[in-house]
Amino acid sequence: MGESSGTVSVDVERISFGGKEHHVLTSHGPISVAVYGDLEKPALVTYPDVALNHMSCFQGLLFCPEASSLLLHNFCIYHISPPGHELGAAPISADEPTLSVDQLADQVAEVLDYFGLGSAMCFGVTAGAYILTLFATKYRERVLGLILVSPLCKAPSWTEWLYTKVVSNLLYFYGMCGLVKEYLLQRYFSKEVRGSSQVPESDIVLACRSVSNSSTIYSDYFLTICLFYNLQLLDEKQSENVWRFLQSINGRHDLMEDLKKLQCRTLIFVGENSPFHSEALNMTKELDKRYSALVEVQACGSVVTEEQPHAMLIPLEYFLMGYGLYRPTKLSYSPRSPLSPLCISPELLSPESMGLKLKPIKTRISLKV
Repeated sequence: MGESSGTVSVDVERISFGGKEHHVLTSHGPISVAVYGDLEKPALVTYPDVALNHMSCFQGLLFCPEASSLLLHNFCIYHISPPGHELGAAPISADEPTLSVDQLADQVAEVLDYFGLGSAMCFGVTAGAYILTLFATKYRERVLGLILVSPLCKAPSWTEWLYTKVVSNLLYFYGMCGLVKEYLLQRYFSKEVRGSSQVPESDIVLACRSVSNSSTIYSDYFLTICLFYNLQLLDEKQSENVWRFLQSINGRHDLMEDLKKLQCRTLIFVGENSPFHSEALNMTKELDKRYSALVEVQACGSVVTEEQPHAMLIPLEYFLMGYGLYRPTKLSYSPRSPLSPLCISPELLSPESMGLKLKPIKTRISLKV
């Protein structure tokens, strides 16, 4: 595998967000879970995209005060990292087999067992959305609802499979080289963020490209933290583990038929410029229209949670209202009450509630009223 050629001069141990990291030994190997919040509250399980972890995939959303008050007040959040994707992870031994997507989904079930959780709300981004959707098809009674961001639901096309195979080989032999970083940046972000000949690259893309440059100073503390975690796994030290997860996702199977059997409520976000935009649209067509809704975010790539987290706030709030969950100022009951809605929240049927008037969001809703 490629060797590391640079480091980031940020002391991870000194950065604390109040969570506790657990290392859960599953039948398919160890997995890291960062837990935030009151363990007595309903569980929200997250799963990130390839080469990301919870700090680089969900903190943009959770740094929004409105989202933080909504989610952390009502849930205990269990951030699952793909094997070897947690901060400071050592390279997984070459003797260990690469896990299949089914084995990764089974690990989620074992994490719930470890914490004594019967069921959970699931929140995944792209590859992580696929794993949690697969988990929902295999363990339907354990999923309260799905929040999916730019999800995958089909087996890779021959074009995607071949392209990913080439990138995997580059990653295996050369580590996190420039071409691999470019592939990941295109996977995550829109052209508006990546930049062009007319528009300069955003700070986050510049940071990812210059991971070894520790002299850059950012004036905003939270921006500094977000940038650091977004580039943390785009470093050669983690390339072996990133390669494994990429191999797993490239071997995924089609979920389209299984989607028809899901009965849990599902809220799907997709960036208009995401490479997986069409997959999200196809997924919405297969889901039960009584329990699902789609939010398209304009001028955005796949990782909406980091690129345009504010676009998610209103749809999330109305989605969770269907479970009787509100922000603290509206709370009039215990958030520990069971989450068992019979149908999607009526407010979610309103285009205005979904943010149609709040650019850059647009919506496509195909729900039976």
